[in-house]
Amino acid sequence: MATKVLFVGESWVIHMIHQKGFDCFTSTKYEEGATYLLDELRKVNFDIDYLPSHEVQVRFPQTIEELEKYDAIVLSDIGANTFLLQNHTFYDMKISSNGLELIKDFVGNGGGLLMIGGYLSFMGIEAKANYKNTPLADVLPVEMMDRDDRVEVPQGFIPVSVNDDPIIGDLGEWPKLLGYNRVVVKHDAKELLRVNSDPILATGYYKKGKTAVFLSDCAPHWGSMDFVNWKYYSLFWSRLLGSLSVNKAKMSL
Repeated sequence: MATKVLFVGESWVIHMIHQKGFDCFTSTKYEEGATYLLDELRKVNFDIDYLPSHEVQVRFPQTIEELEKYDAIVLSDIGANTFLLQNHTFYDMKISSNGLELIKDFVGNGGGLLMIGGYLSFMGIEAKANYKNTPLADVLPVEMMDRDDRVEVPQGFIPVSVNDDPIIGDLGEWPKLLGYNRVVVKHDAKELLRVNSDPILATGYYKKGKTAVFLSDCAPHWGSMDFVNWKYYSLFWSRLLGSLSVNKAKMSL
C-alpha cells in the first residue's frame, strides 16, 4: 500500500518591476520548488497530495478526521501565519480551527511530521516563520531560536554523519549545501547529520507519532544543484518519509 503524504508549502509568487529609462512595467510569475522531489517520490510508492502555500488559506483540512487519512505531513518553507491567519479569520473575523493544533493532534495520534528548512521554516528570515511560538514547538525534535535563524554558507558545506541510522547509513559523503536554519536538538531526540556543532538532520517522537527535521532545503538555493542531482537524493527522501510512517502503519494493522 502506498504511503499517503500531505506536502504543504514550497511555492511562491515573484512580482517584478522592470524599469527601462522613463518607462516601467511589472510582471508576475508563480514557482514551485518541490516538483522534482514530489515526482521522484511518486515513482516509489508515495501517494502525495500537494498543497501550495497560497492554497493553505482556503484548502487546509479543518478537522482532525481530514488529516487522519494521511500517514505523514511535510511542511516546507511556509510560515506559521499562513496557517493561523486563514481568510475567514483574518478578513471575516470568524472563529475557525487552528491548523497547527490539528497537526499537533495528528502527530500525537501516531502520524508523522517532517519540517524542511528554508527562509520560512522554523524561525526563518527576520523570524517571520515564527514556529517557536506555535503548538509545533512541542512537537518538533528541536528547540528553535528567538531570532532570525538562517545560516548562509555561500562556499558550501558537507554534512557529516554523527549517528548510525538506516536513513543515511550507506549514502557515503554528502554533496555540498548552501545554508540551513540553526536550532538545538532536544535531549530526547536523535541527531543524524551536522555541520560543526549545528544539526542538519534529526528525528524524534511526540506521543504516538514520529517527527523529523531537515534543516537545509530540498530545493535551490540552499539545496544546491549538486544536492538535487545527487544519485541518492530520491533514496534519502524516500527513506526519511518512510520512517515517519512506520508508527501509523503499525497502528492500522
